[in-house]
Amino acid sequence: MSVIESVESTTGSARKDRYTISEVAALTGLTAHTLRWYERIGLMPHVDRSHTGQRRFTERDLDWLEFVGKLRLTGMPVADMVRYAELVREGAHTHAERRALLEATRRDVRSRIAELQSTLAVLDLKIDHYGTICGGTSS
Repeated sequence: MSVIESVESTTGSARKDRYTISEVAALTGLTAHTLRWYERIGLMPHVDRSHTGQRRFTERDLDWLEFVGKLRLTGMPVADMVRYAELVREGAHTHAERRALLEATRRDVRSRIAELQSTLAVLDLKIDHYGTICGGTSS
């Protein structure tokens, strides 16, 4: 099973075979400009076209965009996302390299989570302090 196929979709149950760029924009929250850019830089796999040249996205494309959205949330650089997409297109022999890229991203995410937890602890202390001196109760 490919990475694209293994990503669960949350785009809803009313799925169909083909989507226009405006429909994909509405479903994903991405702009048509961003979708075209993703395709241009190689982040999107080849998007089929209608006989009139209009892009026709598939459910698989939606799943991929959902995964890319998760990668964006991790803070993964676009160049790394493009590299990951290239590795997927190259095939199964790149599994180890894909895994290494994702593991590095996971380490970065865990580090940021630890920083945020530390920051949250400081904020909680300050909020409790002001709650006490302002005559209120601590949170």
